[in-house]
Amino acid sequence: MTQVRRRALEALTAITEDGAYANLALKEAARGLSPEDARFLFALVYGVLDHLLYIDYILKAFTKPHKNKTVRAILRLGAGELLYLRTPAHAAISQAVNLTKAVGKSALSSYVNGVLRSLDRGRENLPSLPEESSLRMSIQYSFPLWLVEQWIGDYGQAFTEALLSAAPAGLCLRPQYPKTAADLEKELPCPLERGLWDENALYPTESLHPAGLPAFTEGRMTVQGEGAMLICRSLGDMKGKRVLDACAAPGGKSAYLYSLAEGDIHLTCLEKHPHRAELMEKTFDRLSVKGNIRVQDASEPCADFENAFDAVLLDVPCSGLGLLMEKPDVRYAKTGDDIAALAALQKKILSNACAWVRPGGLLLYATCTISRAENEDQIAAFLKEHPDFTLESLPLPLENQGMVQLFPHIHKTDGFFMAGMRRCI
Repeated sequence: MTQVRRRALEALTAITEDGAYANLALKEAARGLSPEDARFLFALVYGVLDHLLYIDYILKAFTKPHKNKTVRAILRLGAGELLYLRTPAHAAISQAVNLTKAVGKSALSSYVNGVLRSLDRGRENLPSLPEESSLRMSIQYSFPLWLVEQWIGDYGQAFTEALLSAAPAGLCLRPQYPKTAADLEKELPCPLERGLWDENALYPTESLHPAGLPAFTEGRMTVQGEGAMLICRSLGDMKGKRVLDACAAPGGKSAYLYSLAEGDIHLTCLEKHPHRAELMEKTFDRLSVKGNIRVQDASEPCADFENAFDAVLLDVPCSGLGLLMEKPDVRYAKTGDDIAALAALQKKILSNACAWVRPGGLLLYATCTISRAENEDQIAAFLKEHPDFTLESLPLPLENQGMVQLFPHIHKTDGFFMAGMRRCI
């Protein structure tokens, strides 16, 4: 198992020290491993990421933060395994010591052994959390302090604690037209539960790896969260309509719009980066989606698009704070300054792309974040500057007056936001 832990070490270091995306780093780390080893790798690294601030807080009671990033990561992995996995303590500590030697840090193996043994002996009397509420929640749930304070300011302390403690929504599958949810229920090898908000949302009740299943490879289903599906539902009936997905890659929402319209939709999809446009083309090929993909920046004018679309979907770049339960690495990669920069870009995209909606058409703004600066404040400012647009209630099974903020602890989805605005005739 030293090889698996070494890959875990390399992945964790890349994520926490070099800013790598956890899903990509772990996908590469798992290459060639057995399913059992791959599951352990993912559980270990994601377990550490999900509790990173608490692990660091606990380790400080037994040692000063080590300057060497490799040793620091080994201690985090060892502590995470002791506290959150079922590995026997002697095995977890022994493997951490072996890993220290395997990466050329033999001189520090006794230090690693001592720290982890002290942690194991003291686990019944770990240091108490801070009394101050925002700092306590930051450490207890491993969310950055700036974000905890922001959410407390926006939503209150009790609401924020419930949000921070929300469980991930879990793997969600959906059929691609012409297949139906009933078809997948018959085909897939484990029981499925229907979603709360979308009849096409299916949650496996057992461990499932969809990418290797014929239904996935042959394009009868795909992976998509229920919150993302609701964004597509927010556009209403788009059969026969001209629809622009202006920030479309990797193409999941475009593909669902195509599926909901049963292929009867004139779909145009923009993506700024060529390599992401290529990913979208692969998604479309697998799911048999017909659409016009263009490499183009949605924040830049395009005379061809003026008043051209019945509906424009702006799933804009955002801070991703609504995905933090599913993607714990994102928690440590964002700052308040990032939100200010993103809000400026979102405003530019909104102000530019609104001209592409025909009079009487619909503009749908969406993010995957919980941030008033990027969501409600953005819409309020846009409507003030563009009186030819008005909020319109979204066709969703959720009470709304044109805007919906999904919260993981309330709606059991990722934290998406959507707002529908109708252009006056």
